[in-house]
Amino acid sequence: MPTSVLVAYGTTNGSTAQIAEAVAEVLRKEGLTADLLPVGSVVDVRPYGAVVLGSGLYAGRWLRDARHFMSRHGRQLAERPLWLFSSGPLDASASERDIPPVRGVRRAMARLHAKGHVTFGGCLEEGAKGRIAQSIVRNGKGGDFRDFAAIEGWATRIAEELLTAQERS
Repeated sequence: MPTSVLVAYGTTNGSTAQIAEAVAEVLRKEGLTADLLPVGSVVDVRPYGAVVLGSGLYAGRWLRDARHFMSRHGRQLAERPLWLFSSGPLDASASERDIPPVRGVRRAMARLHAKGHVTFGGCLEEGAKGRIAQSIVRNGKGGDFRDFAAIEGWATRIAEELLTAQERS
């Protein structure tokens, strides 16, 4: 039976949800079962053999609902393979170099024994929620900086690791 993976995400304007959708799609294509849910909809992570968790970054922090998800499900997350991703830089920096996790995520990675973390570029376009986000777009600093080839490559590596572990057991 293929490993069941939860792909959970925190998002404000939908950009991180689209990254999570791309991750789940790759996992499924590689033969895994993947459920895609916003963090606020997840009741229990115990049915899953692995978890991929992502959040948008705002002011150098993950969204509150994603942080609460890690706290609420911490023990179960630490008991299974866990990968984290952040979405946020509104420039090409995430495609040009590895951006380390922000402090809170770095601490969570250690506490939850996460297998890895990656930061992807963000997306902030017309119609964004929030006064600050709208100001950023109005001042010409928005745009779509997500690199879906990199996202798909990262998800493929996760699938390969899970499938290799599954074959060994």
